[in-house]
Amino acid sequence: MPKRTSKQEPVKYAVIGGSGLYEIPGIAGLKEIKIKTPFGSPSDAVMVGELSGVRCAFLPRHGRGHRILPSEIPARANIYALKSLGVEQIIGVGACGSLKEELAPRHFVIPDQVFDRTKVRPSTFFGDGIVGHVSFDHPYCPELSEVLYGGAKSVGVTVHKGGTYVCIEGPSFSTKAESEVNRRHGFSVIGMTTLPEAKLAREAEMCYSTVSLVTDYDVWKEGEEVSIQKVIETLSANVENVKRLIAVALPKMERKRACVCASALRHAVFTSPDAMDPAARRKLDLLIGKYFKQRKTDR
Repeated sequence: MPKRTSKQEPVKYAVIGGSGLYEIPGIAGLKEIKIKTPFGSPSDAVMVGELSGVRCAFLPRHGRGHRILPSEIPARANIYALKSLGVEQIIGVGACGSLKEELAPRHFVIPDQVFDRTKVRPSTFFGDGIVGHVSFDHPYCPELSEVLYGGAKSVGVTVHKGGTYVCIEGPSFSTKAESEVNRRHGFSVIGMTTLPEAKLAREAEMCYSTVSLVTDYDVWKEGEEVSIQKVIETLSANVENVKRLIAVALPKMERKRACVCASALRHAVFTSPDAMDPAARRKLDLLIGKYFKQRKTDR
């Protein structure tokens, strides 16, 4: 299990998104930290620096050079690595398609709900003899979402608060039939990356909210169908705006956490400590250790 040395200050805030998000003007003292976890290696090295006077970690979700498919993202390793650095709050940034007319390309959406259509992704730290059930009725931290919404408004971006993000497996985009079904369900945006990231962050007792960058109208709107060229062009403009948003939001994230995220595991672990597999227990000590004192015989 990775451990912080006495020379490493805890990093309370992190951004997971595209590899260009740590190339923000004004970042000072940028350093690369390579971390190994019990769940494998993260998508890439974690970059840590100071922006707007706040220490923050940046992790490229798809790896530098965009080489990891959505289904291949090592989400458990990513979240665990950030937790090992002391991260308490995560901003997830990702491109998405719009399922509603009013959510136009280049707009930002701060969703408050998610619908899971993924199929093959490991979505929990638990298992191997330890059972945990976290509450996930409100999948995004409302306090952090409010900070991001205010930050987006302050930098002049058209931003929408609330709505449902439907997460699909990918890597292909929707069929027209799938897009129409998702619209009939009332979903707002469609993407491939917010899950299992949000679920794992909740299991790790970290605040998590996402900034969804609208790049297209999925495939439901005639004449506006998604294309790689359109996505890349719009995404480039969105990334510049989200960099400004992050610089504004970080200082406002310095708050006393009163949300449920900070204590999500307090009553979530159902397995008796005496029944826990020692190896599994050690693997999860970073997450559950504060609730269950480590027995000497388990070390």
